[in-house]
Amino acid sequence: MIQRGFNPENRKRLIIGFVCLIVFIYIIQLFRLQVISSDYKEWADSNAFLKKTLYPSRGLIYDRKGDLLVYNQPAYNLMVVMRETQPFDTLAFCDILNITPEQFVKQISDIKNRKLNPGYSSYTPQTFLTQLGNKEYGILQESLYKFPGFYIQNRTIREYNYPNAAHVLGYVAPVDKQNMAADDYYVQEDYAGKAGVERSYEVYLRGQKGVEILLRDALGRIKGKYEEGIHDKEPVSGKNLTLSIDMDLQNYGESLMQNKLGSIVMIEPSTGEILCMISTPTYDPASLLVGKQFVENYKELIKNPYKPLMNRAVTGSYPPGSTFKPAQSLVFLEEGIIHPETQFSCGGGFPMGNGKRQGCHAHYSPIALAPALGTSCNAYFSWGLKYMLENKKYGGFNNAIDHWQDMMFNQGFGHKLGVDLPGELNGFIPGSAFYNSRYKRWNAYTVISIAIGQGEIEATPLQICNLSASIANKGFFYAPHAVKKIQDTPLDTLYTRRHHTGIDPQWYSPVVEGMRMAVTGGTCTAAFIPDIPICGKTGTSQNRGVSHSIFMGFAPMDNPKVAIAVVVENGGWGASFGVPIGRLMIEKYLRGYIPESSQYIEDNLKSRVVLRSALQKN
Repeated sequence: MIQRGFNPENRKRLIIGFVCLIVFIYIIQLFRLQVISSDYKEWADSNAFLKKTLYPSRGLIYDRKGDLLVYNQPAYNLMVVMRETQPFDTLAFCDILNITPEQFVKQISDIKNRKLNPGYSSYTPQTFLTQLGNKEYGILQESLYKFPGFYIQNRTIREYNYPNAAHVLGYVAPVDKQNMAADDYYVQEDYAGKAGVERSYEVYLRGQKGVEILLRDALGRIKGKYEEGIHDKEPVSGKNLTLSIDMDLQNYGESLMQNKLGSIVMIEPSTGEILCMISTPTYDPASLLVGKQFVENYKELIKNPYKPLMNRAVTGSYPPGSTFKPAQSLVFLEEGIIHPETQFSCGGGFPMGNGKRQGCHAHYSPIALAPALGTSCNAYFSWGLKYMLENKKYGGFNNAIDHWQDMMFNQGFGHKLGVDLPGELNGFIPGSAFYNSRYKRWNAYTVISIAIGQGEIEATPLQICNLSASIANKGFFYAPHAVKKIQDTPLDTLYTRRHHTGIDPQWYSPVVEGMRMAVTGGTCTAAFIPDIPICGKTGTSQNRGVSHSIFMGFAPMDNPKVAIAVVVENGGWGASFGVPIGRLMIEKYLRGYIPESSQYIEDNLKSRVVLRSALQKN
């Protein structure tokens, strides 16, 4: 019989293995604590050092004339390191800050709540209050030694010299989770641009943060700079911006658009620089989206049914109506569908083949291209589109409409132009894919409304203005941009190179002639100024309610300095609002003032209210 027992050698191995396992667990735990986890490092560092973030001054913003638009004012945040707090007189503390003890308790609780304050650590500074006033700061600074764990962080807030150009300038607000996830520059309670050039040029405007490392003693008291400050890093101020905006012109345009929904865009054709961009209704950036009332004011603006935060110049999309006819003319001329002398009959409109006519207004017939533009003949451009789509050289409707679509893309429609402002829409230019998905069978009559800028065509005011600039330049444009200069930094090449339309320059002359005829004796006669030769085109854009009033043009005719587009939602005929507003804006820019002879137009426009009726119709 074999006696079974525990082998001493196996027992020895088991004990050694157990000891090795314990040692291994300790090594893993030490590695986690010292290498992976930052808690103990933060605790050790916080005992020895206080690292203070030094925030840079945000870049200043000027207009094209050098007038200061946006600058910085000092502000103060009260910070707390929870690990360092000790019992203190909370009533005195609350009295200095003008808060209640209940507010104090809630604020401390919110700071410790990791759901409300992701990344909370008791070792690192947390924001207790933001934007202390000078009075609060002065009193608190004298008594701060009584409140261990609290210190003051110097910050800045934005200030605005003018109540204008809110949609171009934008605003600055606390960062959100998306900001922090996209860029590790940001931490909780940082600020970033949220709209306008403040957002588009954030990386230039924000600068670079610095840091100051202070040494503590065993009791946590600050003893001075660590190693005489050799590890400190000075903040680098943000870069200044010079806008292409003329603030005097901007202010005047906003005054004309009071009590109206819509926009005005003016571009310098030779550079693509945006001279003014008005979107109404608007808001005062100097008083609403700054300071402690930011959140409440923002909520009110969001709830406003007129959508004052919306920049209609780039995010408004409208049927361009007859302002689209010059673009059609250029396509037909380039493709040989028409020549400047080609005449089409109108007789009250375009025959739709079912006993109905697409309407038109009274003018002589038959009519050639330039007078067709001058009188805004619907039939002329419908005939042109019909003959293009039915032309056998394209090999069918699909190829014809796609080629037409490509030529409209080249003129700046149907895609973003790349303006340096957020929220730009594409607009819409339909092609065969769209029509084949909508109709089993279609032909020129099915889509004829696009000939006159209606139907499925959608364009932003910026795109309409850009068309005018490309006509002024006879075949090219620069991507529109609101920033003229970045301090010590060249502009993106997108804004400095020419974008060609693919239309031969020779075909622009009859189109310019037609737009001039519209002003001298056609649909834009209200824009006629004897000593300023303006070329223009009206648009009456049909929609669910009252039509939108649209105007586009440029001046002077032979040496264009400015291109413009005006959209007044639910304003009716293009000549009702678009034309007189366009005339005054051109005159204001080229003369620098409004002469007495035009004062009656200005007075009439400022007294007319479209805002209320527009909301009711929509």
